[in-house]
Amino acid sequence: MFKTVLFPVDQSRDSREAAETVAELVKLCGAQLIILSVEDDSEAETIASPRLTPEAIDQLLESAKTTFLEWGITAQTIHRSGKIAFTICDVADEMDVDIIIMGCRGIGLTEEGANESVSNRVINLSPCPVLIVP
Repeated sequence: MFKTVLFPVDQSRDSREAAETVAELVKLCGAQLIILSVEDDSEAETIASPRLTPEAIDQLLESAKTTFLEWGITAQTIHRSGKIAFTICDVADEMDVDIIIMGCRGIGLTEEGANESVSNRVINLSPCPVLIVP
């Protein structure tokens, strides 16, 4: 069904909570897991999305990789910079992933937040199916 799963991560609680769903699907399908973190190169920094240093992103990826390894899943990690939603979709296309699974903060549920929501942008730009874990 799904051979390759892309899991974009950040430091949010929503991302951590989505990890269990990712693990279940990866195990069920015997899929390869790619964990991605994107260093936002935009000018804007918000409270909901604070800018992370490259070192913090590397630590985040290593922590996520360790968590999945504890669940018996080996994962490839990728650290990129760019506009977050576009970069997620670019990596999905480059790596020929079958599905993107990501957490959702819920800001896209309001009319004002729809334009700011990374998950909404990914859904609209993705070259493959997207599973949003609320």
